[in-house]
This record gives sequence, structure tokens and C-alpha cells, in this order.
Amino acid sequence: MCTSVIVAANATTHRQNIVSRNEDCERDIWNKYFVYRQQPEYANEKVIDDGLWHLGNGLKVPKPTQAFSYSAAPDFDANNEASRLMPAKFLYEERGINEKNVAMSATNTLAMNDKAALADPLLKQGGITEAVIPTLILPQAESARHGIQLLGQYIEQYGSAEVNGVTIADVNEIWYFENGSCHHWLAVKVPTDSYLVVANAMRIHDIDLDSPEVLHSPGLYEFVCQHQLLPDADKQHFNFAKAFGVTGQPYNVDRIWLAQLKLTPSLAQPPRQQQYPLFLKPDALVSVPDVISVLTATYEGTELEGKANRPIGYDKTAESHIITLDKQQPHELQGMIWQAVSTPLCAMYLPFFGAVQSFPASYHSGTNNFDAHGAYWAYRTLFTLAYAHQQGAVSGIGNEIRAQEVALYNELTQLLPNLAAMMANSTTQTISFLNRYTQGNCELMLQFAYQRRNQLMNELATLAPATE
Repeated sequence: MCTSVIVAANATTHRQNIVSRNEDCERDIWNKYFVYRQQPEYANEKVIDDGLWHLGNGLKVPKPTQAFSYSAAPDFDANNEASRLMPAKFLYEERGINEKNVAMSATNTLAMNDKAALADPLLKQGGITEAVIPTLILPQAESARHGIQLLGQYIEQYGSAEVNGVTIADVNEIWYFENGSCHHWLAVKVPTDSYLVVANAMRIHDIDLDSPEVLHSPGLYEFVCQHQLLPDADKQHFNFAKAFGVTGQPYNVDRIWLAQLKLTPSLAQPPRQQQYPLFLKPDALVSVPDVISVLTATYEGTELEGKANRPIGYDKTAESHIITLDKQQPHELQGMIWQAVSTPLCAMYLPFFGAVQSFPASYHSGTNNFDAHGAYWAYRTLFTLAYAHQQGAVSGIGNEIRAQEVALYNELTQLLPNLAAMMANSTTQTISFLNRYTQGNCELMLQFAYQRRNQLMNELATLAPATE
């Protein structure tokens, strides 16, 4: 149920690769927490048996030889989402950056068509799923391309129980990956001057299978021809989405249309086409605030207002992240995650450098039951009260938050050269400063959320009907 916005470096204001996604859920409450894994999960011998790593969903793979540290965003309720064969808190990690500055956002849940499902049916359990992908790949990936190759090899060997879209990036490249069936997959490199938007339908089409910027499972073209998944399969203009997926659903194409309208308004495209361009160039260079404007977008003021019922800015978002990767910075400063908890309609994106290995307590404590201290509940209750209040309360608070994000973004842009100079003198002192900087920003915005929440609660209380 997610929406991704992916922008390559030459299409951005600061020449950074940008990978972003709203992690949307089927239910309103889906609490997340944020951690830094000093060691991969398989460093714990409790999940290793005879050299095989048990990932908790029935999948068992040989224990990897690499063991990179990485950041992650697991579910609080993961123990109820998966098997107890392993410590379930390690599942559904969703996004992160490893010590090699390889970043991942996983996944966009996709749909598979009936013909493809008959040709190569998904596993009923086990295999490669959203629950295990970051946990499996981030500790091993040495580059974005290497991460794609690893994921593809695992799917070929062990199969998949889901069809998903995954983005893996480093400071040089961004790759977007889709598996269309149990064993077949395809990945494309995002052109350096373009962006890509993904909703919940397969997107890859009109690509050259022989291009060096395309990777795929062995025998993919022959498989599509053998099972007649395309009436006129063309290797140089291959339509993976039509072969394996379901195209043209308003639930999905409306979001693609909306995002492309915001980033390339000069291109007049009618709504609800079967497929939209895979890659587009933006009309203007894209900044982090521009990406935020897409991730929080609704159809208000467009020709789909009142017609489309699934916006990009969504009330059931558990967390939203914008990962930036900047090759111009020292290694420790190259990766950053702008992180919002709960729906970004009423939550602020705050910057967390990949080198920062600790998080404020409010970002890694709590449950799926309301508590007064966790960051998730601070922002979730703010949205809930604003939604229950008068019309326009959500957008009003959202506008306040967006203004503060722009100020923080501009501040950080000016601070980065000084951070690079500090890093040249002392990595330890710079990381210590970044920890304090992160803690301070988080605390300030929590106080904002508490103040607005309390204000709304007071106003709602005065509106309560009197009883006799």
C-alpha cells in the first residue's frame, strides 16, 4: 500500500541520490521504532543451525560471510506478524543504510496477474518476502548493484511468496527492482537526470533487456514467450509490468499521475491511463522539501478531486522516509534519512545521519497501545485529534510542520560544509555533535506535537455537548 518517489542525483538541487517511500498499512495503528544494528541478526547463534540462518518466516539460507552494520525501522508488533522461529523484532525492517552507504527501501507491495500466477506460482509460505528483505540484504550489500544481484539470486534459488518493488541505492547509482513471480525478476538503473514514482502496481516497461543498465533473472524473455504472457514480446521494448502485473487500476495510476503532475507539470497527461512513463525529467531540480510535497500530496485542486479516493498523503502511513546519498561529502556524512513517524500529514521529517548509531528514546520505545512518551503516538494522536476537529485542522498543522522542515533543511544545507571540516579534524567529535543535533531536533518537534495536541484536546473538550 506504499508510494515511492526516487530521484537520481543530476535531477536534484544538491546532486544527491534520493530514495523515499511512505510505508502505508491496512490498519490505522502500526507503530515503528528505529535502531542501528551494530551486528547483523545472524551474529546471534540462536538463529543459526548447522550453518543455516533461520529468518523466521520459514526461509533458511547459508550464513552470509559479510556482516555490515546498518540502520533499520522494524515493527513494534513484529512478533505478531511473523513466526517465532527467530527473534521476530528483526522482521519488517523496511529501510536503512549500511556502513558501506548502501541504502534500501523495501517494499512496494505489487499485484500479479492470473496468467503469471499460473505460470510461476508464488510460495504459500517462506521464501523472499517484505518481512526479510532488508534484514537479508543490507548486512551483505557492498554496492547498490551488488544488492540487486544478491536479492535476485535469492529469489531465483529460494522463490518468493510475494511480488514486491524494492529500491537499492548508493552514492553512485539507484536501482529499482521488481519480482514478477516466484522466481523471475527485473531491475533497472534510474537515469541520472530522471525520477521514478511507484505505487502498488508493477511499473517497469519499455526497457531493453540487453542494456547494461538492466539486470534480470536468467531466461526471463524466454519464459514470457513460452507462457504467452505478452502477445508480442519485444526484447528492446520489454513490458515487464504487463507480462506479470495488473495495469491501469485507478487505485495505483492515480498516484502516479498526481506525482508526475507535481514534478513535471509541463507534461499534460490525462488521468487514468493504463501506464505512465517509467522515468521522467522534472521541470525543476528536486529538493528534499519537493519530495515531501509529493509524499504528502492529495488531489485537492486537480481534476481528480472528489473522484480519486487514494491519495499519496495517507492517514494510514506508519512511517515515511527520504534517504539522501551524497558522494560530495565525507563517507560518514554521505547517507542521511529524513524520517517521519506516523502519517507525515501531521509529522515532521527529521534528519538522521547514517553515521549516527543511537536514537532518542522516544524513537525506539513504545507499543501499539497508546502511551504518552513515544514519538509515534505523539504524532499519531496529533493527527487523530486534528482530524476529529474542525475542517482544515490537519492541513493547518501540516502547513506549520512543512514550514519548519524547510527552515531545518536550509539550516542543515548551510551546516554541511562545517560538518565536513569538523569530520576532517575529528570523526569522534563530529559524531558526538550529530548525536546532540539529532536529539535536539527530535525533542523540539516532540514539544511542538505535544503543544498542538494539548491545544486541540482543550478545544475539543469545550465543544463537547453538555449533559443534563
